[in-house]
Amino acid sequence: MTSDISLSSPNLLPQEDADYLCSLIRTIPDFPSEGILFRDFMPVFAQAKSMNLLIQGLVNALPVMPSEFDYIAGLEARGFLIGTALAQKLDKGFIAVRKAGKLPPPVLSQSYDLEYGKATMEIEKDLVKPGSRILIVDDLIATGGTAWAAMKLFESIDCSVAGFSFVMELDGLDGTARLDNHPMSTMMVMPA
Repeated sequence: MTSDISLSSPNLLPQEDADYLCSLIRTIPDFPSEGILFRDFMPVFAQAKSMNLLIQGLVNALPVMPSEFDYIAGLEARGFLIGTALAQKLDKGFIAVRKAGKLPPPVLSQSYDLEYGKATMEIEKDLVKPGSRILIVDDLIATGGTAWAAMKLFESIDCSVAGFSFVMELDGLDGTARLDNHPMSTMMVMPA
């Protein structure tokens, strides 16, 4: 098991499975720029066993019961992979939250600040009915900007965000503070 990656709770998976899953996550120093430790969990998707463990761990870590949300919204791009598998497992609909310019019009947009500029997230207009309850899913919570933008998008159409579910949390960046005290879960924790 990679020494600086662990499950956020020992009850999510048996220890042997947790060790196996964490061992598949590669750490690449200085990518995409110097001083960054990139956490690549794409090898998890290359094997059925690890993919099944990932989804089961996320189900076990859900921040709210499945009866408390109607849709899973996955954030571009790895949130699509996780979100669709989780939605299928939980018998929920899936909504893609994309970067600007990737969806056909009409769309709803929400801009947010990044460390190095601005970005915009979009969803297809009229895809989700007002009053729907949304679980937002992504691979990583760092500064929380992308998840915050998705939350604001859904709130702008009178949907409620039931919670947030992340595979990994970068410890020490306080991204969860931006999420307005919504229920939130992470499956794995690692230093930033």
